[in-house]
Order: sequence, then C-alpha cells, then structure tokens
Amino acid sequence: MTRRFMTKRAAVVTATALVAVGTVTAGVSLAGQKAPAKPTTKQVASLFDGWNAALQTRDPQKVADLYAKDAVLLPTVSNQVRTDRAGIVDYFEHFLQNKPVGQKVQTVVKVIDRDSVIDTGVYEFTLTDHDTGEKRVVKARYTYAYEKIDGQWKIINHHSSAMPED
Repeated sequence: MTRRFMTKRAAVVTATALVAVGTVTAGVSLAGQKAPAKPTTKQVASLFDGWNAALQTRDPQKVADLYAKDAVLLPTVSNQVRTDRAGIVDYFEHFLQNKPVGQKVQTVVKVIDRDSVIDTGVYEFTLTDHDTGEKRVVKARYTYAYEKIDGQWKIINHHSSAMPED
C-alpha cells in the first residue's frame, strides 16, 4: 500500500468514527429527553371522573374551569349552543340545580396524539328534582374532545344528547 492510500484510508476511518460518535452522542442526549407519551385509554376515560366530581361541588365556575376558553358545549337539557365561558356557566347554573350524578355506561376512547383525545359513548345521570326531590335517570350519548392546554386537559368540545328511544 502506498503512503497516499494509507493517509486517505486513515482520513476515512477518522471521519467515520467522528460521525459514529456524534450519532451516539445525539442519541444519548435525545434519550435523556423523553418525549411525552400519549395518554392511555384509562387516563382519558378518567377525565370524566374529574368532570363528574366538579358537578358534585354544585359550583358552575368549577365545572366551567374544565372547559377551554373557546369550548363548544351542546348540552343535554338545553337547545342553546354554548360557545363561551359565560354561556357554559349559565348552563351549569341551571343543570346543577338537579344535583346530577353521572355514570358511564359505555366508553370509546380515541387518542389522536399526546395532546388531543376524544372520549365518546353513553352515560346516565341521576337527577333530583329541586322542588319535589323526585329522582329520575336520563341516559344520554356523549362526546368529549379534550386538548392539553398549558399542561392541563381541557374540554374543547362537549356534546350530550338524550337517547332517542328513552
């Protein structure tokens, strides 16, 4: 082998080694910074539990806090579409008078990405008439679209409608 060939070969080996070390270094630094994982189906389904617990406080402001500023609410017992916090608070001021207690019957979760999920299915609400104390159960379809905003899951779209055959 000639001296020129040996020098050229040493340069190629050195360049390859530098690329390999750079790749390993980049991989190690990226490995140290875990990308946030997508939420699990169970985690998404449990967001309802937090919403239901907010209902139990009977405070419409606490319930509205779970919604994004520009959320859309298509509520079960109102024909009015709510598209801002004031409208959402107004709806819950009336709805909470019925002392609603929700329970999921069927849940289908779709994780879109680490910051966007949809929870849809069927739930039941036990409602208590605020005048008579009489209880009734309303079965409804629901869809919650959630988005992670500033590290917190917020409802961006909530649709609920009574089952047509009930």
